[in-house]
Amino acid sequence: MTDETNTITHDRRASEPVGGAAKDRPKGRSLKPLAMLWPYVKRHPITVITALVFLLLGTAITLSIPLLLGDAVDVGLGGDLASEELIAKIDGNFFLVFLAVVALGAIGAVRFYFISRFGERVAADLRTDLYAHMLSLSPRFHAQMRSGEAVSRLTADVTLLETFLGSSTSLGVRTLLNTTGALAMMLVVSWKLGGSLLVMLPVAILPVLFVGRIIRKMSNKAQTRLSEAGAEGAEALDAVELIQAYGRERSRRRVFQDAVEATFQAAMRRNGARAGMMLLVSIMFMGGIVAVLWLGARWVTTGAMSGGQLASLILYALYAGSGFGMLAEVYGEVMRAAGAADRSAEIFAAEPEIKAPANPASLPLPVKGALSFVDVDFSYGQEDLPALNKFTLDVAPGEFIALVGPSGAGKSTVFRLALRLFDPDYGEVTLDGVAAPTTDPKDWRRQFAYAPQESTLFTGSARDNIAFGDEGASDADLIAAANKAEAWGFLDDKGGLEAALGSKGRSLSGGQRQRVALARALVRDAPVLLLDEATSALDSESEALVQKALEAAASGRTTLAIAHRLSTVRKADRIVVMDEGRVVEMGDHDTLVAKGGLYARLAEIQFGAKA
Repeated sequence: MTDETNTITHDRRASEPVGGAAKDRPKGRSLKPLAMLWPYVKRHPITVITALVFLLLGTAITLSIPLLLGDAVDVGLGGDLASEELIAKIDGNFFLVFLAVVALGAIGAVRFYFISRFGERVAADLRTDLYAHMLSLSPRFHAQMRSGEAVSRLTADVTLLETFLGSSTSLGVRTLLNTTGALAMMLVVSWKLGGSLLVMLPVAILPVLFVGRIIRKMSNKAQTRLSEAGAEGAEALDAVELIQAYGRERSRRRVFQDAVEATFQAAMRRNGARAGMMLLVSIMFMGGIVAVLWLGARWVTTGAMSGGQLASLILYALYAGSGFGMLAEVYGEVMRAAGAADRSAEIFAAEPEIKAPANPASLPLPVKGALSFVDVDFSYGQEDLPALNKFTLDVAPGEFIALVGPSGAGKSTVFRLALRLFDPDYGEVTLDGVAAPTTDPKDWRRQFAYAPQESTLFTGSARDNIAFGDEGASDADLIAAANKAEAWGFLDDKGGLEAALGSKGRSLSGGQRQRVALARALVRDAPVLLLDEATSALDSESEALVQKALEAAASGRTTLAIAHRLSTVRKADRIVVMDEGRVVEMGDHDTLVAKGGLYARLAEIQFGAKA
């Protein structure tokens, strides 16, 4: 590999934000995080425009009601009309008010439907994009984030954003229009009194801006505490059998209770700040309204304004006063949404560590399976010791290689680099002479089938889990793979391909789960097969049958197996002994035992005196 490629790889590793790096970036004190929602808003212009039109219509009708009621009051106080005519006039005015109220209700219902649909749609799109982006991030990122926290980002945080778009935004805009319109109409009814109230606005708004910044910080902390509580609960429930086996229910409940209590305390600090903000706004603005209305009442008695004008002014003042109280509450919700958006933006800010180049190289067709590691150095973090150190290995097409070594020797890391879950810090991994970083990761990984030691299954049917290896496989292919893996016997008894495996395959034994996972790898029919001791959970009888199947599956394809059992080692073309990230010995079983080195010691410990 050239020095230029080494430099590029090293620079990429040093510059990309991975894991929790995005969490360490400075937090803003504004609504800027909500800007991330704009691309989603633009996807639904018709829904947004429709909601805005009905919002404006509703505001216009709302602001017309005080004028209609004011006219009705003036008519009622008019003494120059005959009694019948006066009643008819009053009836007409209140009928108009009734029509306005009915129209307002109908318009509100339509607006609610469209804005709710908009919020739900954006939340669904955002969840999908967040999930897709999380799947693209490397294991290094996920290793630094608890699984429960990741789920919280997809659920609790997005729910806050859904509430913001589906109700808080509509309520805020409607309240802002009504409040602004009410203040403007107060100027129309009486510019002196309306102007006096406008002078007080800056005094009422400043506390909202100041306390709102504090609320956003507190909201972010509250959501973080909620994520931590969710992560603790998810981890404990996932290991419920272990917890019960060791009788640790009380201690885990105490840990979860502490996490929930921390969430409660953070939420109450946030709610206290919001309550204080609402109190300040109410005292300052409502106090000003009372003063203005006091002056208005005095002017009515002197004849400077009519009773109907004062009635209209009172209603507009109530609109404005309640509007400012509502805006203060909505602003608190907006700050919570900004905190949630900030946390979602952290996910989007994390770049995938493994990406396709602008012009990816094509692998030869068909791929023969010549896999090479050339002077590979790799560590999982800057502070970690190297997992691989100048690791070099050439695997010929169709060769069966057994990787052997003590725990921490780097065997699993070889598999992770082969699958391009990571790229080397230095050195090169090639397949049929094509360097891994020059290819599209999807094309590269398509050439590998992988059977891990921990047999991860998904909730669903046997068909779903086996076809995970190849979505295009026919039922016949799935059954053939299950037969090769010695899994069809028990699956057929449970219902065949439609057999329900339970949550994470928990209705199966450990050995059964491993055989289903092995069937998943075999159905892929890839040129390179990676087996992380795929028979470790099998009994002796099943192991013998699966070993026979593996021999058939490995025929004609490159196979690397992390081996702990003597049966796997003896079938290998070569045994590669690893220690501290290096190849220290290589050969067949008898030769390595005769050398009396590390392999001989491992054979004596792991295989007994059979060596």
